Amino acid sequence: MEIIKLIERLDSKENSKLHKRYVQFGTLLKELKNKRLSNEIIDFINIEVKELNAIPTSEKRLKFKIIRKQSKIIRHIEKELKIVPKSYYRNAWLGIGMAVFGIPLGVAFGTSLDNIGLIGIGMPLGMVIG
Repeated sequence: MEIIKLIERLDSKENSKLHKRYVQFGTLLKELKNKRLSNEIIDFINIEVKELNAIPTSEKRLKFKIIRKQSKIIRHIEKELKIVPKSYYRNAWLGIGMAVFGIPLGVAFGTSLDNIGLIGIGMPLGMVIG
C-alpha cells in the first residue's frame, strides 16, 4: 500500500505562508514514504490526505487545515511508532521549563527582593532548566 500524494495547488504559490505549510506537509509525506509503515498507519495517513485534497481552495481555511492534519499525523506516528520530528523534545521541554520552573522562580525573586519587576528573570532560567 502506498501513501497518496498531496494535490499541487496553483494558488498556494501566491501566498508564501500557505506555500511554506504546503511544502512542509509534502516533505513529511515524502519522508514517511521512505519509512516502513503498517497498513493501518498508511490508511490513517491516506484518509487525512484525501480530506485535505477535497478542501476547496480557500487560502485561510486550507492553511489551518494543513496545520491540523500535519500535527494529527505526527501525533499518531509518535504514539504508534515512537518516531518524532527533529527538535521535538527540545521544543516540548522548553515550554514546560518556562511554565513550571520559570514563572515560580520569577515570582520568588520578585517577592523576596520586593521588586515585582524581577518576574521576568524567571523565564530565561526556566528555558535553561527545560
